[in-house]
Amino acid sequence: MSATLGALIRRLEPNWSISVFERLDAAAAESSDPWNNAGTGHSALCELNYTPKTADGDVNIDKAININEQFQVSRQFWSYSVDNGILGDPSEFINPIPHVAFTHGRDGVDYLRKRYDRLAGQVLFEGMEFIDDEATFSKRLPLMSAGRDFSDPVALNWFTEGTDVDFGALTQQLINHIGETGADVYFGHSVTNLSKQSDGSWIMKVRNLRTKQKLTIHAKFVFVGAGGGALHLLQKSGIAEAKGFGGFPVSGEFFRCTNPELVADHQAKVYGQAAVGAPPMSVPHLDTRVINHQPGLLFGPYAGWSPKFLKSGKITDLPSSVTPNNLLPMLSIAPQEFGLLKYLISELAASRADRVNTLSEFVPRADGGDWEIITAGQRVQVIRKTGVGGSLEFGTAVVAAEDGTIAGLLGASPGASTAVPAMLSVLEKCFPKEYAGWKPALTEMIPSFGQKLSDNRDLFRQVWDWTSASLQLKGDATAPQAAADRTPASAL
Repeated sequence: MSATLGALIRRLEPNWSISVFERLDAAAAESSDPWNNAGTGHSALCELNYTPKTADGDVNIDKAININEQFQVSRQFWSYSVDNGILGDPSEFINPIPHVAFTHGRDGVDYLRKRYDRLAGQVLFEGMEFIDDEATFSKRLPLMSAGRDFSDPVALNWFTEGTDVDFGALTQQLINHIGETGADVYFGHSVTNLSKQSDGSWIMKVRNLRTKQKLTIHAKFVFVGAGGGALHLLQKSGIAEAKGFGGFPVSGEFFRCTNPELVADHQAKVYGQAAVGAPPMSVPHLDTRVINHQPGLLFGPYAGWSPKFLKSGKITDLPSSVTPNNLLPMLSIAPQEFGLLKYLISELAASRADRVNTLSEFVPRADGGDWEIITAGQRVQVIRKTGVGGSLEFGTAVVAAEDGTIAGLLGASPGASTAVPAMLSVLEKCFPKEYAGWKPALTEMIPSFGQKLSDNRDLFRQVWDWTSASLQLKGDATAPQAAADRTPASAL
């Protein structure tokens, strides 16, 4: 998120000074690291929690359309960035991988048929296929079909043109661009405090973790994009908008496989359904990952728990985040989220054999010897104050001061996939005087800016063809073309 905001501001206001402070010794070493997340270009093509069943048995697709719209915005900015030298070789950070929704059992098949019927006619989901025959299933997903008992009916919603995204590589390229164009980028520096001045500016206290030197930084605007660490810094800022927010940390683990034979038999991101009563973040999925041009497989998530807000955090992170303003909202969550607590307890009690058994729903002949457990990035779910209590949210939340001098991002999925629209929201909230003047430049970067692609089939096709070519997501995408020739007319 921070790298995206920096790249946008550098393009909109090239003369503004920018400083980036990263506590670790490398960019994107926490949640954005490629093995700390599933790398799904979240566009609701395969994630079933974005298309819930309704009370009357139908399927609600509103959230799916909204999330897909957001991903298209990110995809456009990345394409513009490749065309204009902000980003390099797109295969370093994005690769074409089919996105697939998977269910089994008669109820699951019926649900996936209704989901397909509702989505297939939508502009953003054109090209989706419904598959419920053994032969096609086996041809498309050989690893998942080997040893499967097809007397238990199966179904797929298949979308060929999905993507796998290495958000770590993407972040590093954006940070490199910011630094190369004049920004100061500090690694191994921790922001320890924030205090607002009478003129609305901010004084930040920063500590060099190597030399122990203390720095004082004066800033007119601050963005806190610290992942799980954002809550503590927003609390230290003292802004009213951050009061009442709490965080609930959830750690996760995945099975990783690099066996070439198994990797060759599965080339898709396949998402299933969460168990009855389990939270949305527990949705099982078997993913092809492409990292440093090397394919691998990831299956999970298996939930864990730690009071840390970051993998590199402290066990005091959770208790130190409790304040008089968020104590009641946090305490009110336990009785409301009994399903989540039950899920976490069962996951923590699960053995390796139990985990392999879960994997066998996707890979019937799974051999635990082919899979190693890795720990994913720490996720801090948002607890938002509602009345005297609170509610647990599984999305992202932009928190901005009323005067626009500071903003931060809390929450998790769909996260990085929607970084660009999230940061456009920050720009609009925090720079209202400049925002109107930025609209021509933003439209150049994002041709659909201010419009819904779901309502404009012609513009969507133009944007889709341009982004597919610029990001080299089609076979002929490597043919050299001038950027102006590829960009939709509405951007020029």
